[in-house]
Amino acid sequence: MIAFAIRQLRVRNPLYDLHIAGRRIFWVAACAGIIVFGSLMGAMFVGQQFLQNVLGYSTLDAGLAILPGAVGMVIAAPRSAKLVEARGSRFTLLTGYAFCLLGFLTMLILWEDHISYWPVGLGYALVGLGVGFAGTPASHSLTGSVPVRRAGMASGTADLQRDLGGAIMQSILGALLTAGYASAVAASIATAPNKARISTGVENELEKSFSSAAATAQHYPHYASQIIAGAKTSFLSGADWAYTAGIIAVLIGAAIVYFLFPGREEERRMLARYQSEDTADATNAAAPVTHAASA
Repeated sequence: MIAFAIRQLRVRNPLYDLHIAGRRIFWVAACAGIIVFGSLMGAMFVGQQFLQNVLGYSTLDAGLAILPGAVGMVIAAPRSAKLVEARGSRFTLLTGYAFCLLGFLTMLILWEDHISYWPVGLGYALVGLGVGFAGTPASHSLTGSVPVRRAGMASGTADLQRDLGGAIMQSILGALLTAGYASAVAASIATAPNKARISTGVENELEKSFSSAAATAQHYPHYASQIIAGAKTSFLSGADWAYTAGIIAVLIGAAIVYFLFPGREEERRMLARYQSEDTADATNAAAPVTHAASA
């Protein structure tokens, strides 16, 4: 990445113009999009495991359970465009972040064992609404703050928001889910009355993952119900770690947008200035060519 940055700063026609990427509207929108799209991917990643491992959903049912998220995005996206025009990108981004925050709070507070479907659908719907509201201003700010010749750069950055955001948030939330699960299992084993009868090998298998605990339960049918119950409780503990991390990430993203992204009027002035600068640069670049052609 360092070598890439050095190259792009020196080359005459860079693949990724870091000077343009340094514009406040561009880089803040890029960071905001990474967090909000990453929140969606992270919520899906943890949520699918919760639905199948804890609530016992089939793979098909777990897939269908996320449909409220898609519906939320479809409902919010067209309204987001109107809100950008009426209130500006910062307000719309913060609205999206508010819905994402409510979604993670729903997961943290309501997603427990033996719950009905409505808290699940509510959590996904809120995250979907958040992404629907925040996605439009994030993309609009990227394309609006670059010259026409850099439209591909803006489009590539919009794709990067989803890919990089999803990779980062899934990695963080997945790692915390695993660590929280292992910690809860270890604590449960440490306080078990029959701890002396649990071998180190079995303990290691139980701490690996829920699926590993389920496989271990099949080898010890007399204790299967206790093992599965303990694994579910431990998974919920680890999931709470992940949801809390999601809440923190959303709050950090909202703080970045609130303090660094310009308000509606300032945003318009900055976009007009960017357009003026880009027009002047294009004119200056074309002047030598026109002069040479005339000669």
